[in-house]
Amino acid sequence: MKAYVLIRSQLMDTAGVVEQIRKVKGVTAADITFGPYDAVVQIEADDLETLSRIIIHEIRTLPGVLDTLTCLAAIPPR
Repeated sequence: MKAYVLIRSQLMDTAGVVEQIRKVKGVTAADITFGPYDAVVQIEADDLETLSRIIIHEIRTLPGVLDTLTCLAAIPPR
């Protein structure tokens, strides 16, 4: 299961937030962006419960994270 998480962070904290997010197990990419969101994160997990735990307990609780928007990737059946 894969998801993209769009993150809004406190002004001037984005680089530190992204650095901390890159250390979270399950995060496969984290980049600073320009636009309405400050960063985008890609996460891969075995199931929705694990994915939720990563987002709720490990990303949203980081200092500097103000808001997140999670987009589950639509993977076509094989």
